[in-house]
Amino acid sequence: MADKKDSFAVIGLGGFGSTVAVDLARMGAYVLGVDLDERRVARIADDISEAKILDATDETALREAGFNRYGAVLVAIGESLEASILATLNARLVGCRTVWVKARDKTHHRILSRIGADRVILPEIEMGQHVAQMLHNPLVRDYASLGNGYYAMSLDAPAPLNGRRVSTLELSRHGLRALALMRGTKDLDLASDPEIEEEDHLVILGRQDELRRFGDAL
Repeated sequence: MADKKDSFAVIGLGGFGSTVAVDLARMGAYVLGVDLDERRVARIADDISEAKILDATDETALREAGFNRYGAVLVAIGESLEASILATLNARLVGCRTVWVKARDKTHHRILSRIGADRVILPEIEMGQHVAQMLHNPLVRDYASLGNGYYAMSLDAPAPLNGRRVSTLELSRHGLRALALMRGTKDLDLASDPEIEEEDHLVILGRQDELRRFGDAL
């Protein structure tokens, strides 16, 4: 197994869990994927470091599989609320240091937070918010929550901004901050106050309402 920080265990190999597991493996991490469904395990076996049929609601099974040796564990069980909660509790009981869990809804989220999950993910809600932002303003290319109410928004620079320097946008007056100005694959030096050109992408940090007002005004 790789060093702890570069090793991960994923419990539940449905669409979400298998995507995370395979992408982590592509990044060079050692990944163990487990599921009760033999077909899911077989489908992913060639794409990650190790795949096993395992019942994560059984504390002994997790202990014998050495889950405490992994840098982080993701519980991605979507079908059964009970199984998700038990797997999360068991991951804690066997000594897993970092436990992330996929939640089905906000009630599930509250329960998981109270039983010790380090981070609870609501993929459908988070992706729905993400898509809504991009549909609301076609200039928005991407949109990500950074926690504590802050978001990073990447948007196509509209024609009215062409030729203007970043400083003239007066982002701080709107409670915003420029994080990057991308020209193709090049990250321009904001300290030099570059001029914005057609097809540039501007990345801005701020709170959701402030970002929305700025985007709507463009």
